[in-house]
Amino acid sequence: MRRSSTDTYCRVVYPFTAIVGQEKMQKGLILNAVNPRLGGILIRGEKGTAKSTAVRALAALLPEIEVVADCPFGCDPGDVTAMCGRCRERLEAGEELPRRQRRVQVIDLPVSATEDRVVGSLDFEHAIKYGRPRFEPGLLARANRGIIYIDEVNLLDDHIVDVLLDVAAMGINVVEREGVSYSHAAEFILVGTMNPEEGDLRPQLLDRFGLCVQVEGVVDPGERVEIAKRREAFDADPLGCIAQWSKEEQHLRESITAVRRLMRAVTISPELLNLIAELSLEALVAGHRADIIMTAAARTIAAWHGRKEATEQDVYEAAELVLFHRAREAPPPPPEQPEPPQEEQEEPPEQE
Repeated sequence: MRRSSTDTYCRVVYPFTAIVGQEKMQKGLILNAVNPRLGGILIRGEKGTAKSTAVRALAALLPEIEVVADCPFGCDPGDVTAMCGRCRERLEAGEELPRRQRRVQVIDLPVSATEDRVVGSLDFEHAIKYGRPRFEPGLLARANRGIIYIDEVNLLDDHIVDVLLDVAAMGINVVEREGVSYSHAAEFILVGTMNPEEGDLRPQLLDRFGLCVQVEGVVDPGERVEIAKRREAFDADPLGCIAQWSKEEQHLRESITAVRRLMRAVTISPELLNLIAELSLEALVAGHRADIIMTAAARTIAAWHGRKEATEQDVYEAAELVLFHRAREAPPPPPEQPEPPQEEQEEPPEQE
């Protein structure tokens, strides 16, 4: 049986569980894999800290998904509500949709990408010939049910970042041109990486990323040696290295699947909701997005630990990921007003 290029590509990716010393980044990625509604993750750090490696390793780790074989959007044949218009029409006409299994895809979004390249475009020449415009899928179509990866997201045009974050929040890509509208499902995990030394994102865009972690080079000598050993082993024999870590990878893969099921049953108490509100207020965050995402993250973390009820520790763990890039410094106190000069009161004349 001939393997697809995607299968071959994913087969030789460095194992996720073999990454050393970047537990916080791995945790943030896993939480988004369990609950894509967390709104993606921004990974800030210097070069050479396994940011790109971790993103591609996550995709290779995740369970395969079932798709409609000939659908450009990778529709789920078992979910009619999320199907594109074409797949739904075929199903309603009695056609049996062709199915296949595939790995979760990582779609790289270059910093030079245009809006049409990202969201897709409408072919109006097709309308002249056939009576209606044809939708030309963009990168968001390919990314449906996958991962969008933007390296150096801080160098991407602000408008494109805005569009991506809007679609990530809604789960739907809407393209409107010349009064004509087309929409399709666009559920994906958005991962942006950046080196803060090369410029930052505007605060309004930072707030739109659900989670954020800061990664740094490993400073423990023993861990640095282990990183070099594992990388050397992978470069010398990629398939042998993958086989060596296959049990750990399979265990984590099964855990993600189980946690996705458990998360639906996780509750969070009113007391913890009050704590979340207090933490957001203390961090001086703008708006209410932090509260909403912190609640979802706390529930996801609870599920990851096998619990059906979130705890205070889950909330604090979520706060570390949610508030890092949103916290604002308190404004300086207003300068003290100088006291008005007191008028000298004339002394009353002495009585003779």
